[in-house]
Amino acid sequence: MARWKPDARARLEKAALALYREHGFAQTTVAEIADRAGLTERTFFRYFADKREVLFSGADVLQQQLVSALDDAPSALSAIDAVGRAVEAVAGLFEQRRDFARKRQAVISENAELQERERVKLASLASALADALRRRGIREPAASLAAEMGITVLRLAFERWINDKEDRQLARIMRDSLNELKLVTAGKG
Repeated sequence: MARWKPDARARLEKAALALYREHGFAQTTVAEIADRAGLTERTFFRYFADKREVLFSGADVLQQQLVSALDDAPSALSAIDAVGRAVEAVAGLFEQRRDFARKRQAVISENAELQERERVKLASLASALADALRRRGIREPAASLAAEMGITVLRLAFERWINDKEDRQLARIMRDSLNELKLVTAGKG
């Protein structure tokens, strides 16, 4: 095995996704993933805590960037506009890995355990955004409502983006989705 080749993490992700799609998530083992990647199980565990984390390992970075973008948003923006700015700011994280995102989502949609893990991740992101809004002086329930709506925009725009045949930019889809939300809440949609 060529264990010395660079980019072990990407090789493990690629191998895991291929195996999840071929055999299903539940039937795939860490040993099979490592073998397909030409690495050892020990190397796998240097990068991922378990086989689910291949699909969810970027959650911390996503949360940090969302909160940072919200913290940096101009104070004059409304809560929903500040959250919209934060959500749009993370589009680049996904844009760089569109093919991975599509394959990842296909695996998640076929497994109830992974769908639950995804919902927990999204709830955690909403909670972090609500905390950041409260630090900006937004009171409840407005902070939680704006955060939840922002994560809903992120989720729905992401789903549209991975299925988009026109290959539009995710940031544009997010912006359009936020505008649709504003129209609905204004009673115009």
